[in-house]
Amino acid sequence: MSRYAALLAAAIAGSIVESAPGFGALDLRLRIPVAIVSAGVPAAFWITMGAMFTDEFRPRWSHALGWLALVVLALMDQFKHPMSVDVARTGLSVAFLLLGAWHAWSGRGIDLVEGRRRLRVWYASVIVLYALVAIAADWLWPGGLSASSVSLASAATLTALIFLFAVLGSITTAETQLAPAPVRATPSAPPSDPRPAAPAVEPDAAQLAALQHLLNHDKVFREPDLSIASLSRELDIPEYRLRHLINRQLGHRNFNAFVNGYRLADAEAALTDPAQAGVPILTIALDAGFGSIGPFNRAFKAQTGLTPSEYRRARLAGAREAVGPSSAET
Repeated sequence: MSRYAALLAAAIAGSIVESAPGFGALDLRLRIPVAIVSAGVPAAFWITMGAMFTDEFRPRWSHALGWLALVVLALMDQFKHPMSVDVARTGLSVAFLLLGAWHAWSGRGIDLVEGRRRLRVWYASVIVLYALVAIAADWLWPGGLSASSVSLASAATLTALIFLFAVLGSITTAETQLAPAPVRATPSAPPSDPRPAAPAVEPDAAQLAALQHLLNHDKVFREPDLSIASLSRELDIPEYRLRHLINRQLGHRNFNAFVNGYRLADAEAALTDPAQAGVPILTIALDAGFGSIGPFNRAFKAQTGLTPSEYRRARLAGAREAVGPSSAET
């Protein structure tokens, strides 16, 4: 995540320079490099929010294209251009800011890293609010952010936001280091009780045992609408305590990924079972707790490297080959 944070910090620094009084009077050759760097603030915010708050985040071509579009519009802004360029740049910037806020907001309910979860919404909201005010100032305030009356305040606000960003990153990193590696459920062996490397508090063995009983014995993961709230009610413990158990004791950062580990293990066992060779894959996916076939196929291939059909054929063929020689000997 550090490289994306550096990207955002560089873009914000460029924005501070660009908003300084008198910047527009500089030679065009000096303005263009700064404009290129500062133009990407909304896209950098979108990318950084995804990297910070989405554990499985991967950069995509859409991120690069979005950044490039902002740079092109910023360059056009340095020359004579129709009003439509300003409108397009503003609209694209607002869209990227809202996408970044969505990254922070959408996963709050399933985030198991308590410090990151607490800071998600208000951190993203503060940055989006500032950016929207800055965009509005460029349209409504005489001179925009380059006006001497607002330039210093803008620079101070952005500096505070960068500092806040660094604090958030350090908190998230510290909490991640406290948790052990995630325990993956497997068809042959249910997750054990791993001992955390450096727990903040002594683990509550009774609550952890009750959680694993619900998962391994009662198979509550087969409920497609299982949530942190419903599972905490089953255990009769507060939601924050359940998040602590799963994150600090079992090493998981995302509730859906944690539950899907059990669902995938259940599906793998069914696909390997010769007695269920005729059961449709859709039925196996739904029985394991997935709501539809699409998410199941994607999650299954991400974990095993094979589609469910390929996995079933390979495992059942291997089982037949293993049985063949022994049958011949008897």
